[in-house]
Amino acid sequence: MNEKRIEQVMQIEHQAQQILDLAKQEAARLPVQAEREASEMVERTRAEAQAAARQVIAAAAVQDETARLLAESDKKIRDSEEVAKRNLNQAVEYVLDRVLGKA
Repeated sequence: MNEKRIEQVMQIEHQAQQILDLAKQEAARLPVQAEREASEMVERTRAEAQAAARQVIAAAAVQDETARLLAESDKKIRDSEEVAKRNLNQAVEYVLDRVLGKA
């Protein structure tokens, strides 16, 4: 009976040693895995940030181009309005001259 207990204790000690060995292996593996996962997350985040930055830059370029085109259009409109006013004034003078018999 004593021998049986000794054998049970030895089996328990053997199992405990196996559990300890597995725990040590897991403990050694975890930092490596954590570092790899952290590196992957950093790379993924960096790629996402770069993509977002490219989108912001592209949107800003579109906005700049739109603002330039609007300014250009506004200038053309003002120039056309000035020409139209001059022509209108000349037309009014011509009509008045005709009505008054000056021309």
